[in-house]
This record gives sequence, structure tokens and C-alpha cells, in this order.
Amino acid sequence: MSVIEKHKKVVTVRFSGDSGDGIQLTGSQFSNTTALSGNDLSTFPDYPAEIRAPAGSVHGVSAFQINFGSQRIHTPGDSCDVLVVMNAAALKANITSLKPGGIIIANMDGFGKKDLALARYDKTSDPLGDAKKSGFQLIKIDVTKLTRESLKDTGLSTKEMDRSKNMFVLGVVYWLYNRPLDPTIEFLTSKFKSKPEIAEANIKAMKDGYSFAIATEVFSERYTIEAAPIEPGSYRNITGNDAVVLAIASAAQTSDLPVFLGSYPITPASEILHGLSKLKHYGITTFQAEDEIAAITSAIGASYGGSIGVTSSSGPGVALKSEAIALATMLELPLVIINVQRAGPSTGLPTKTEQSDLFQALYGRAGDCPVAVLAARSPADCYAMTYEACKIAVEHMIPVIMLSDGYIANGAEPWKLPEVKDLYAIKPPLYRPAENGSDASPFFPYSRNEDFVRPWAIPGNKKTIHRIGGLEKEDQTGNISYDPDNHQHMTRMREEKRDAIAKKIPLQTIDEGPDQGPLLVVGWGSTYGSIKSAIMEAREEGYAVSFTHLKYLSPLPLNLGDLLSRFDKILVPEINNGQLIHVLRDTYQVQVEGFNKVRGQPLKVHELKAAIIEEFS
Repeated sequence: MSVIEKHKKVVTVRFSGDSGDGIQLTGSQFSNTTALSGNDLSTFPDYPAEIRAPAGSVHGVSAFQINFGSQRIHTPGDSCDVLVVMNAAALKANITSLKPGGIIIANMDGFGKKDLALARYDKTSDPLGDAKKSGFQLIKIDVTKLTRESLKDTGLSTKEMDRSKNMFVLGVVYWLYNRPLDPTIEFLTSKFKSKPEIAEANIKAMKDGYSFAIATEVFSERYTIEAAPIEPGSYRNITGNDAVVLAIASAAQTSDLPVFLGSYPITPASEILHGLSKLKHYGITTFQAEDEIAAITSAIGASYGGSIGVTSSSGPGVALKSEAIALATMLELPLVIINVQRAGPSTGLPTKTEQSDLFQALYGRAGDCPVAVLAARSPADCYAMTYEACKIAVEHMIPVIMLSDGYIANGAEPWKLPEVKDLYAIKPPLYRPAENGSDASPFFPYSRNEDFVRPWAIPGNKKTIHRIGGLEKEDQTGNISYDPDNHQHMTRMREEKRDAIAKKIPLQTIDEGPDQGPLLVVGWGSTYGSIKSAIMEAREEGYAVSFTHLKYLSPLPLNLGDLLSRFDKILVPEINNGQLIHVLRDTYQVQVEGFNKVRGQPLKVHELKAAIIEEFS
């Protein structure tokens, strides 16, 4: 039987299995190789919520989905063309994500009686047979047996050989989509350079998986996906958390200020601490604190001492940081808070994504406590918005919350490396006595410039000695004040300082469609890709729908109210129960409808498209 060679524009592949099956490594290697092949891509790593879930159980399944193609890719895909399952639980957890007629590549060693029982299939069940009857293409491969046969002469133990079965599967999928092996060979050689026998075993398993697909002709078709037309430049595959790390390092360089990160590990933000800890040579100090409160207060102390103070966490950790965020607001010191949102409330679903913390970011503190709030829309955009958060925090002497989430933090996409010369400058309002006044003139730590920003006085100069603390400050002097009129004045000043940021941020623009019409879809955060894809499909079918996406949430862009007023209907899709809806209604008195899903997953394009079309009925 000869294999038919076909070209495809877009393909979605989902790898799934137990946490110990190396699914995330397999998916990330396929993603890196795909990026090097010139395809555009978007990924969605889907981790189990339990760290040590029982092997073979449905709630212990780990998955990695990649959508790639020869055209612009905005989402990791609603459903997949190929589903790789290492056991029965992986099939049960992911079968609904497979397109009708899609391909299932199944490791037969994971479908014994014990595996079916662990996955809670009925004793008489035949899930693979049922899948085939449902019209799916079933490719049965005894991956475990073949991997052991491949590595029988390596001297490795059975347990060590079984750790390479993900590479055997990767070799099979590399053949299916005409992917080169060299990038993964280089990765394995580097990763296991101190254990060359492990590197050689993984490489051999991958090559043998590739050869197996050729020799056995288990597939009737093989696919080629041409490179996507992208802007020339140097690119790398980047996750949202990696982008945050690089943005903070860039801010240190352009501001000529040291950076201090005070952090406490929490899913899904821990990689930011790990990444920045490797960049000491860029003037970055990292401190793993004993708790969330110590983490943020150490960052505030560093900011008082002249560093860009940064802290990273997720919703539960930010809740613990709330009083300290208010302290930084009262002190009027720069502070960057990276909130990688996850599903809540409380511990919620630690490894699942959600736009859960917009209300927390805007209102989650005692008193009138205005801070700036930004949100990234994609993994690569985490770089731009984190850099912007650093700039606003420093130049406006204010805490800034940058909202990411689990989807874009762990997901990846190609990112064009910026030129250092193209990064806009960060100019700290440092107080230098020689420039700001004579030695005889008094220093007023709470005097303000035209943007209501107070000077940043670094300790070490007798002239700039001043009081700090959480009690209300007297205007100009910074002394403790219980005067009612002063408190009202300072409360207003802090809010006006936050609002003045709106003069420095871009005006809101339409991303897709006309600037007026029957329907405007408004998004924020990681819903960008799903909304844009749904809008493009709806517009291709003739629906007059427009789309705008908010990245500045406090203050909002100056022209947003005018933009909203030009449309008859406004639809806001969110991965929460409708938080931005309340903000827009309260701020602009407009009628807003919501499309809300709280499933711990990115929005599905086809569901959102249906909701858009329904607005025209």
C-alpha cells in the first residue's frame, strides 16, 4: 500500500497520557520543531490539577495541544485532527476533543483490564472499538513493547526504557507531519549531556518510531504543512511566563535600575521566579520568601531603596498581598505585581485557566486604593505588557498589576525578538538635589509634577530624608496627618495620578470590522485569539460585527466611551461570570451582554461564533 502525500493549511494535534509519560516534553519538542519549520502556531498545555494523581486515572491525565499551519494561527484549536493517547484514561478524558473522522494513535499497552478499570470503564467496555465504530481512524501501536525492543541492547532497566516511549511516539508523529528530527536530537544531547546513555536511548527510540511509521505503513496518508508567511526577523518560540521574565530583564536595562523580585512559588506563576533567578548578571535579584506577604513587602522595601520592585503570584497569593499593595499605594512607590490567574475561588483548579481576578485587581483592597491594571492578550504579548507595566510603575510611582493567566503563561507562540534600540525608554523620576533644588531649599517628598507624580528619593542623601509608612501622609511634607481635609485631598491626588496615566497610553482602536455598526465584541486578556478567530469567520459569512480588545483596564483608554457609543449592541466574552461587563456598565452606562464560560479552558471559537451570529437573529 502506498502512502498518499497531502498538503494541509492548518492541523491540530493533542498528546495525552499520565503525568509520568512525558507529555509536556513531547508537546514542547513538537512545538519547537514546528516553529523552526516556519509554521505559525499556538499551544495549550493542559496539566492535571493534582500533583500526584493516581496513575491511570482520568483526573491524572496530562495533555498538550498544538495548532499549527501555513497561515496566521490565533488559538490552540477547538478540536484536534490527531489524538495521541498513552492509556485508556487519556482516551476517556480527551475523546470529545477529536474532530469527526480524526485519527487516534493509541498505545495498546495502556488498554489492558487494569487500565480500563482505573479509567472507570465498564468491564465489558471496548473504548477503542467504540471509537472506531464512531468513525474515528484508529492506529494501534504497542508503544511500550516496541520501545523496549528498540532499547533492549542499551543496558537500561525496563523502567528506564519505558521513560523513552514518549520519544517513540514523537518519532511517529514527526513522520506523519514531515517534521525533521535534528532539533530534538540537539535538545536531547544538550539536556542529557551528563548522561549520554539516556540521550542516546531517547534519540534511538525517536528514530525507531519514525522508521516504524515508514516500514509498517500504518498511515494511509502523510501531510505537509508549508511555512507561514511571517514578517522577516529573528524569532523564538516563547511562553507567557518566559516573556514576562525577558520583559523584566529588558526594563532593568533600559531604566538603568536594578530589579528585585520577591516571590513565593505558586501555580501557574512559579516559572517567573525560576526564570529571573538565572539572570543575576542583568542586575536582577530574586528572593524566594517564606510566604506571600514577605514576598511583596520585600519588593516594596527594595523599591524604596531604588530598585524596580516586582512580585509574582496567582489569585490566592494576590489576596494575601492586598494590604501590602495598599501600602505601596500610600507610599507612592513603583511596584509591579504579576498575577497569573487560575480558576478559583480559594484553591479552585490550580492548573486550569480563568479570567478570575479582574475585580480583585480593580477593587480588592481596603479604602480608595487606585492602582494601574494591564492585561496581556497572548504569550508573546506578555513581553510588551510586562515591559509597559514596569514603565508605568516607575514613571508614575504607582503599583501596577499585570494580568496574565494559566493559558497564556504556559502556552507558546512564535515571538519576533525586538531590537534593544527600539524599546522605548523608562525614565524614573529620581530626585537629585543638585538638579531639583539648592541644598538650602527644603525637600518635599509629596510634591507633584504635572502628572501628579511625586519624586523618587533614594536613601543615602541627608537632604532627602523623609518618613514612610502606611498612615496617611501630609501633602508636600509626607508627615503623618489626621487632618480630614488633607485626607480627602491626598485620596483625590492618588486617584488623579492613576487617571493621568490615560494621557500616556494608546487610544482604543478597532481590531476587526468598521468603527460603528450593529455589534461590537469587546475582549480582554487571553480571550483575544478565540474572539479574533470567531469574528473573522463571522465576517467571512457576511455578518457586520466589529471587535476591540482592551489591554489597559485601569485607567481605561480616554476614547473608549465614544467608541462603545457607536454600536447598537455590545457583547463581552469572558472566562468568568461577567466581570468586565460590570466595569463597562458602571463606567459608561451602556447596555452590555455577556458570553461567559467558566470551565478552566480557553473559549471555543465555534461556540463564540454561534453566540455572535445569534445576536443578529
